[in-house]
Amino acid sequence: MQNTQIILNSRPNGMVEASNFTIQESTINELQDGELLIKIKYISLDPAMRGWMNAGTTYIKGVEIGAVMRAFAAGEVIDSKNDVFAIGDHVQGLLGAQTHAISNGKGLSKCDLSKGNLSWHLGILGMPGMTAYFGLLERGQPKAGETVFVSGAAGIVGSTVGQIAKIKGCKVVGTAGTKAKCDYLLKDCGFDIAINYKEEDVHAVLKQHCPEGIHIFYDNVGGPLLDTALANLAKGARVVICGAISQYNSKSMYGPKNYMKIVTARGHITGIIVFDFLERYPEAVAQLSDWLHTGKMNTKEHIFNGIDTFPSVLKKLFTGENFGKLLIKVS
Repeated sequence: MQNTQIILNSRPNGMVEASNFTIQESTINELQDGELLIKIKYISLDPAMRGWMNAGTTYIKGVEIGAVMRAFAAGEVIDSKNDVFAIGDHVQGLLGAQTHAISNGKGLSKCDLSKGNLSWHLGILGMPGMTAYFGLLERGQPKAGETVFVSGAAGIVGSTVGQIAKIKGCKVVGTAGTKAKCDYLLKDCGFDIAINYKEEDVHAVLKQHCPEGIHIFYDNVGGPLLDTALANLAKGARVVICGAISQYNSKSMYGPKNYMKIVTARGHITGIIVFDFLERYPEAVAQLSDWLHTGKMNTKEHIFNGIDTFPSVLKKLFTGENFGKLLIKVS
């Protein structure tokens, strides 16, 4: 049996390019005791992958040149010598960008398809949904009546954050880069205000519609937009830094100029690394699934077919071409 793998061929110098990857065919080894073989059905494309392509270690070690590209993936167990995972189980984890994966079960979790489609377990019921859930509720601690501002709001994390904030009784404002994305935030996600940052003055819109300031800023974008948010903080504001997608392909990171606003607002800035909440994932999956099935939330997916599309599809994360949770359907 053959395995098709996406190999990290070189480290990006700026924007990620197709030339940073090669596609490799390899023979699948026989299983050892304790191992299982997974046929991957979906591969997740996430902004964090750009950081994983760099050398060195941050919260997780960078992918080595010549190694299978790290990626969350979900699939079905087709062979097993593991007591925990049986043939027919659906699982997800850091299985890599490949068509098959051998695992010892560590870091793997079963997907309860009664809670949502398999693809959802890489999106709203997977790492992005967990990031939104714990980032907002544990780091942001929203209170009814507060104003929540979300950057990159049409992505899977941002749209989930905004919908949870609405469930908690907050006023929600988000930014996106196209009219279609802004319409999605307003009509499908229940946002109160959607700002097209390419056509509107974000600072002016915030001043007009949030005169008392922003109580929570959930940032997926970074760069100058973070400065704009800091200039509009309410007293006691919480800034949750999830990501800085506008900066991931830059050779030098843009730092905030308005950081002293956190002092005058008597607020704080904090970060969210979702792996810190691994033990509580079942709690979040159960709650998000309930909200989805009762119509309080919805989710949007952007799916491409074929593992060979991986290099070009990954780039769409950083050009604004993706709309919803970006996935590759393998089989």
